[in-house]
Amino acid sequence: MAIQKCGLNLNRIYKELQPHGTFHFPCAAYSETYSDKQEQVIPWHWHEELEIAYIKEGKIKLQIPGKTYFLEKGECIIINSNMLHYAAAAPWCELQSLVFHPTLITGSSDSVFSTKYLLPLISQTSFQGYMLKTNGNKTELDNFINAFEALAYDTPGFEFVVRENLSKICYFLYLQFRNEISSGETGLNQDNIRIRKMIDYIHNNYSDNIVLSDIARSADIGERESLRCFQRTIQISPMQYLLKYRIMQGADFLLKNPSKSISEIAGLCGFDSPSNFSKMFKRFYNCSPREYKSLHTHGE
Repeated sequence: MAIQKCGLNLNRIYKELQPHGTFHFPCAAYSETYSDKQEQVIPWHWHEELEIAYIKEGKIKLQIPGKTYFLEKGECIIINSNMLHYAAAAPWCELQSLVFHPTLITGSSDSVFSTKYLLPLISQTSFQGYMLKTNGNKTELDNFINAFEALAYDTPGFEFVVRENLSKICYFLYLQFRNEISSGETGLNQDNIRIRKMIDYIHNNYSDNIVLSDIARSADIGERESLRCFQRTIQISPMQYLLKYRIMQGADFLLKNPSKSISEIAGLCGFDSPSNFSKMFKRFYNCSPREYKSLHTHGE
């Protein structure tokens, strides 16, 4: 199996649809270089697989609800299954990652590896993300590099190498969280449940004239609690998130629907006027919608 380019394929609630690896070997290796340009930001998304991201060069800022990590060259972060996450280079980085389904490690769902170790781990409330640092996790970082290189370069028997090294990392994580696991606390915390519901609502209704009360109602909470929940988890207000999402959708429409006018795209993205859309677009991308379309159409 060869190394792959990062490329998100997301549904309307930003669950990633792209399969990682194959049915018989559910693991894929990715490598990509990112800058801090708005179009190269990795947006909030989630997937069933666990992900291990390694900074080969440069720096990156990665967020999960309620936590922000700053990673430098040689460091890793392990992101739990079904966890919302976002990343932006600071100001650039070369990122390598392995994305794998728990069944790669456990085999069947009723195996001892699943019931005793991995299922309790990924169900653990306190395990959202875990950093591996160069000054304390050399063994685990080497495990990642061994697995990544075996998969990326298609070495003979790479399946055994990948599974063995990822299993070691998973067992390491289990040991870090075994006290919490033994306490029986499982599931997403309340903020994570609420933020997923509100983001889901925004992604499905961004083209409509929605207001803060609509967003709050989607999670059965009041407007003030909605504001606090967004601030606690992703450090941005609901309406700011809505605006940013509308602009990102507009940028996508510009490239995927070249025959549509700026006015049509503004309406599809929930803006009350083309001029307001263009003003907000320039604030995010430092260019007008037409300039953005021309720049990316000609590949400059």
